[in-house]
This record gives sequence, structure tokens and C-alpha cells, in this order.
Amino acid sequence: MTAIDEPGAVADPSLDGPAVGVIVVAAGSGTRLGAGIPKAFVSLAGSTVLEHALAPVFRLRDAVQVVVVVPADRVGEAETIGRRAAGKAADHLRVVVGGDTRQSSVLAGLAALWPGVRTVLVHDAARALTPTEQFERVIDAAARTGWGVVPGLPVTDTIKRIDAGDLVEQTVDRAALRAVQTPQAFPRDALVAAFRVAEDRLAAATDDAALYADAGHPVLTVGGSEAAFKITTPWDAQRAERLLADRGREREVGARPTSSIRTGIGVDVHAFADDGELSLAGLSWPGERPLAGHSDGDAVAHAIVDALLSAAGLGDIGSMFGTDDPRFAGASGEVFLRAAVERLHAAGFVVVNVAVQLVGNRPRFAPRRTEAEGVLSALVHGPVSIAATTTDALGFTGRGEGVTAIATALIERR
Repeated sequence: MTAIDEPGAVADPSLDGPAVGVIVVAAGSGTRLGAGIPKAFVSLAGSTVLEHALAPVFRLRDAVQVVVVVPADRVGEAETIGRRAAGKAADHLRVVVGGDTRQSSVLAGLAALWPGVRTVLVHDAARALTPTEQFERVIDAAARTGWGVVPGLPVTDTIKRIDAGDLVEQTVDRAALRAVQTPQAFPRDALVAAFRVAEDRLAAATDDAALYADAGHPVLTVGGSEAAFKITTPWDAQRAERLLADRGREREVGARPTSSIRTGIGVDVHAFADDGELSLAGLSWPGERPLAGHSDGDAVAHAIVDALLSAAGLGDIGSMFGTDDPRFAGASGEVFLRAAVERLHAAGFVVVNVAVQLVGNRPRFAPRRTEAEGVLSALVHGPVSIAATTTDALGFTGRGEGVTAIATALIERR
């Protein structure tokens, strides 16, 4: 962990700015979500998780400074997302690089605050549907008491304390328990001091309030919100999608909005060749026969390109990358995917999701499915799912002569 800078050390000393700063932590890998990219950058109902998380912050009644903490390779993307969410308040936004741990990421956010910030809110981007009212509630309580403040919900399940052998020792009184959420608010100077104490002790905690309380400071709880759940798993993401869809329908009662969602389909077929190494779904497959083609023959990548381009009305892979162009001889599927996504973004679209059906006897795809989905999701900046099947020995794929890939893409105008 890097030692913390003095408050406001990297800020513009000529600008005191607002009294409240909000640090939005978006530096996590999101492994459990399984999208292959940091979860703050996963698409959710047409916008990224990060954009959903920032929206309620920029609806606050009073101005705040907003610091977004992201992985080093996502700074540019986060700045674009942040400016879109901030609109005319973009001068109140800053994006900084996070660390390897939550504590080091919060430290990076603290170092980027303006000198005038006296109260700090730390918020998880993964709690993307947190209502603005929850931010207001936490800010008001912090201003009124000068203490640390955390939102929380009553625990509804019966809680048992168990011993090392998993035997129940007692039933815990749940009336005195709260399930804690974010944003969590703290006096800035006291929070900085608490982090210094934690550094000296090499202490770690599951949330910032624990470090703050361990340093001897009081922490008050206020009411939380069921909508402020943390998006951690695919089930959570699906729940969030449905809630967002419900909100959209409520706003559109009596109206007939024009949908910005578009879909496309792509199909690619390649025969097996004799010499070389197989490239498929963005991966190399040592020991497997390669696919024949002008490029690397990656049928999955090529089908995705066609699906994306057709959804946006931008033609197809043949018109974009002609087979008579020597520049693309032997080119990897990654080259085509990156170029297609750039063309998509330039036309004002983002990827919502892509689904691929791979048909063939070889290679055995299931052991590397997750790996392939991760690589392709990163390339298209959206979730990619792949299913694989055979044709029970029927047709050219059943005879082991090649593979077919069928892709569908869902995109949205941003």
C-alpha cells in the first residue's frame, strides 16, 4: 500500500470547490460476474455499471467533487463515461488510477480531492442503483453529527453463531444487526488519519467504516435501500437489468418511445486445413487442426464482426476487410474485432451483449469456454457468451470437415 498524500496534495490549490467529495471505487476486477472485464465497465440495460452508479451522484441538490478510481487501462474509457454522466458538471469530475486493494484505491481517491472538501463519501460503483435519496441521507447525517455515517438495512434472516465444528452455539439477536451499504461518509481529516493508523498496523477491513471505527471514531447508521444491492454475480446483474427495465416502463407510461436497441446476426463457416495451429474464439489451440482462410480462419470472431456490423447497418466483414487485401492475410480475429468495435463506437453505438453458437466436433470447447468468453468480452467491450454443440455426425461439421459459428449481437445507440 502506498502512503497517503496530504489532503488535497495533488489538487489545484487555487480551487477550494465544494465541501463534499464522493469517491466512487470502480477498480475491482469483477471476477465473480464472469464478464471478462471489470464489472464497472459491463453494460447494464444499455449503459455501463459505472454510468448507472454516477447518475444519482450528479442528481444531488448541492455540488460535490466526484473522483472515480479505476484500473490503469480503463482511465480513458472512464473519463468518457464520466463526462457523459456529468454533462455540464464535468469540471467536478476526476478519474484516477486505483491500486491492488480497496484500501489503496480509496487512498488514491483521497489524494485527488480538492482542498475545500471536508466530508468524504466512499461509494462502490457496483452498488449502481443506489438512489440519490440515500446519498442525501448520508450527507445530511454527517453534516449534523460530524461522525462517520453508513447506510444499512435490518437483517431479516435468523442468524446463528457456530463453533469450529459448525455446531450452533447461539442465536444472535438480529434486532441489533444491520447489513451495511454505501455510500459511507466521514470527516476527511479523520478518515485520512484512520488510514494512516491502518497502514501502520498493516490492518485490513471489509469496508471503510471498519477502519474508521478501529481508529476510535464513532459511526452512525441511517436507513439504507433495497435498490442499493451490490452487483457481484450474473444473477445480481439480471436483477438490476429487470429493475432498470421496470423503471423505464414507469417513465414511458402513455408514451411510445423509439427504441435505441438494434440487433444483428452473423454466420461464418471455415473448413479445416492441414498445416498450422488452430485459432478460434480469440484463443490458440495447440495440437488442433487449423481452419483454412485468408486470415486466421477464426469463425467465432468473424461471425461476431458480421453480427455487430449488421446490427449497426455498417455492412459486413467482406466489405470492411476484403479477402483480396494483402494487409489482412493471416490476420488474427482480434484485428477484425477491434476495428469493428471502433467503427461501431464511431457510429454512436455500444455493445449490450453478444451470443455465439459454435457448431463442430473439434476442438472440445467446454474446458476453455470461460477463457474464450473473457477474451472476447474484453475485445468488444461487452459481455459475450458462447454455446457449443455438434450435429450428431450429420453434414460437413458432423464429418469433422470444419466448423460453423452463428452470432447474434445486441447494440444500443448511446
